[in-house]
Amino acid sequence: MVSHRSVFRGRLLDVYVDRIESPDGTKRSREIVTHPGAVAIVPVVPNGDVLLVRQYRHAVRSDLWEIPAGKLEPGEDALACAQRELREETGHTAETWTQLASFFTTPGFSDERITVFLASGLTREAHVGPGEIDACEPFAPARLSEMIADGGLADGKTLVGLHLAGIVAAGE
Repeated sequence: MVSHRSVFRGRLLDVYVDRIESPDGTKRSREIVTHPGAVAIVPVVPNGDVLLVRQYRHAVRSDLWEIPAGKLEPGEDALACAQRELREETGHTAETWTQLASFFTTPGFSDERITVFLASGLTREAHVGPGEIDACEPFAPARLSEMIADGGLADGKTLVGLHLAGIVAAGE
């Protein structure tokens, strides 16, 4: 790295411009978004349906159906964050938690890493109050496959999570 310059510091993320030099001596600029990390949860209810939440995503100017997710607080453990987010977004707790994977969402310009969990043995604990979530509904695996095929599910972490959990198969 030749230089590292902050160009934006925000509530959720920061943006830097790094000047790097390749082994062949070529110099390039890279815009980098830093993110605290996040979790995503594939919550499976006893009959095998998956809870999805719907929320407005301004960047794409659309309401999206997604698996519950949220950002890590400073020093927060990924499992603790997943348990908190499941409760906040769906009103449920889970008896069993399985970490499925941890991956970089867009390593071409960001260091954001999402850890995906499968949550089962769900119990409804509370009503979800007003907030960012517009709806929370269960979807059968067959319906999820249809939604993927017709473009109704377009959120990356949701697609990855459903495939990792074996809820939907590639090519369905």
